[in-house]
Amino acid sequence: MDRAVRALFSDGTSEYRFPTEPAAGETVRLRFRALKDSVNEVVLCIGGERNVMTPETEVGDFLYYSATYRLGETPVSYYYEVQISDRRCFYDRRGVAYEPREEYAFRMTPGFAVPEWAKGAVMYQIFTDRFCNGDGSNDVKTNEYFYINQPVQGVQDWDRPPQSMDVGCFYGGDLEGVWKKLDYLQELGVEVIYFNPLFVSPSNHKYDSQDYDYIDPHYGVILQEEGECLQEGDTDNSHATLYGSRVSRRENLDAGNAFFAALVREIHKRGMRVILDGVFNHCGSFHKWLDRERIYENAPGYAKGAYVAENSPYRNFFDFRQEDWPYNPHYAGWWDHATLPKLNYEGSEELCDYIMKIAKKWVSAPYRVDGWRLDVAADLGHSEEFNHKFWQRFRQAVKEENPEALILAEHYGSAKAWLAGNEWDSVMNYDAFMEPLTWFFTGMEKHSDAYRGDMVGNAGAFADAMTHHMAQFQTSSLQAAMNELSNHDHSRFLTRTNGKVGRLANLGTAAASEGVRKSIFMAAVTMQMTWVGAPTVYYGDEAGVCGFTDPDNRRTYPWGREDKELIGLHKELIRIHRSYPALKTGSLKMIYLAQDVIAFGRFDARDVILVAVNRGEGEKQVELPVWELGLTTGTPVVALFETGRSGYSAEAKICPTENGMLSVMLPPESSFIWKNLLPIGNVRNKENLEYNFN
Repeated sequence: MDRAVRALFSDGTSEYRFPTEPAAGETVRLRFRALKDSVNEVVLCIGGERNVMTPETEVGDFLYYSATYRLGETPVSYYYEVQISDRRCFYDRRGVAYEPREEYAFRMTPGFAVPEWAKGAVMYQIFTDRFCNGDGSNDVKTNEYFYINQPVQGVQDWDRPPQSMDVGCFYGGDLEGVWKKLDYLQELGVEVIYFNPLFVSPSNHKYDSQDYDYIDPHYGVILQEEGECLQEGDTDNSHATLYGSRVSRRENLDAGNAFFAALVREIHKRGMRVILDGVFNHCGSFHKWLDRERIYENAPGYAKGAYVAENSPYRNFFDFRQEDWPYNPHYAGWWDHATLPKLNYEGSEELCDYIMKIAKKWVSAPYRVDGWRLDVAADLGHSEEFNHKFWQRFRQAVKEENPEALILAEHYGSAKAWLAGNEWDSVMNYDAFMEPLTWFFTGMEKHSDAYRGDMVGNAGAFADAMTHHMAQFQTSSLQAAMNELSNHDHSRFLTRTNGKVGRLANLGTAAASEGVRKSIFMAAVTMQMTWVGAPTVYYGDEAGVCGFTDPDNRRTYPWGREDKELIGLHKELIRIHRSYPALKTGSLKMIYLAQDVIAFGRFDARDVILVAVNRGEGEKQVELPVWELGLTTGTPVVALFETGRSGYSAEAKICPTENGMLSVMLPPESSFIWKNLLPIGNVRNKENLEYNFN
């Protein structure tokens, strides 16, 4: 690819599209970059029209073209057609292409806006039971109730690794524990706390909700309790009177909600935000609407559940396959799990109304949480058509109550249909982040279920996957996508670096920590903190926690046994990420790909951030074309950060460039971050600019 072609660039960020999130009827200014004296014509192909773009301004080696377009009421796609001498090429979300394809076109949706605070925000995911035990009085007691074929267990040893059957084991982590660790999270640099589910539920993961209206008292406050735990061998939860009093008494539920509201206020006071996990596709068999466990059957103030009575007000909330009351077990379960009854939205307008009230309740006073993460969101309902209607209604309900609330969904595969501007804001970014990074750095499938040697260090496969999957997003959605290396559903990334295929049941606890390669993990974190999206740290990753996939990935945070080097690494990288807007909302351009090596730039009108990683076991001499990022001939850069087998360094070092190239030796298993030492040419009002690097 020659220099003229490599120079071509545009995207959906503010330097190339203004406004970036236009309203209906608004005039949008679109810009395109080319090498000076190399292009005959640039044509904006938009909405079925062909608009010849006008040369606008010269900056360094580049000439910028511009055109305007008045947006209507409906979404519009566009791409650029470029004539270079006798050659014609196209430019879309893939970059340079030799035929236009609609699936890769840039897109604008009138009125679609993602909360600004979410773009590039540093998020921290907390699995509450395993983070910190701040209040021992609300701990689950052994034999308090019976859950999935065994009595629940209160684990006394905080450091005990999870067992293969872990769902009913409780370590006592709670919201008081989170409050006590807010100083730590603030010092780490966290901007958003994402909680795994907090509502009343019998499991430690709480993806089987029991009551959407209340925080689980075992995470919140228990003021009143009476009754007993189950006797040995008793499996009937109608006898679990201690549990029943804890989770059904209004005193406990109201106190827990009040405590949560106070916690959110404290988090907000510290400049951080809160996202809740919403599990609305299914609930749990313990839910007060179904009450298969008969917890609420005789509790004061509760209507009879649909399992208990045919005339229950919640009868149509579920899809019963047989008329077999009382105690009807013939209801549809998600993936046929009886413990996860599927909610029957198509059969109940009352259910839809109720969930809309829940959606609004938690983003409103007195809680005012800042968004929802939606579990298995594409599965909700019995048809995709209904699914889209539901999430359109959900978005309207949430945004009317809190326009700045984020709606972010769990989704595997392309979410393009849900990211059209009237449903979700963004997604957990598996396809365009977690999976490609995992394959490149470790060769492992994200559950540690398979290893592929051909993917290790395969920069071409990485770039192809990223280019394809990132094109499914509108720019704003991509900037807010949750970029995780690990989470509660997949093996810990640090464990993936050891290349061991398997799970806890067949490999055991110790194997997850054997042979891990911190230098590979550190390089991956460098990319996480510099790539487009919201870098999201799964609690304990920053402290060196290992673990195979669920349940081993849900180990407790190792307070007092943290890997201080990794915490220091995260603090420094988060500081860099937060220091430069280019790393939150700037452009992205990959400039160098070779076996084991990836280099890319993030840039805006002020800064150029250059990142390079060498995943290989040998050193690599590379010549990086920094001119593609707008660094003019001879412009020096400063090395801000580097990682390698010996650890990491944040010592600033000036590095010269020559003829628009940066020549550098990349040590084995290393990563580097550089930035421009002097302002780049397209900064406006340069005469008033004061410049320092951090």
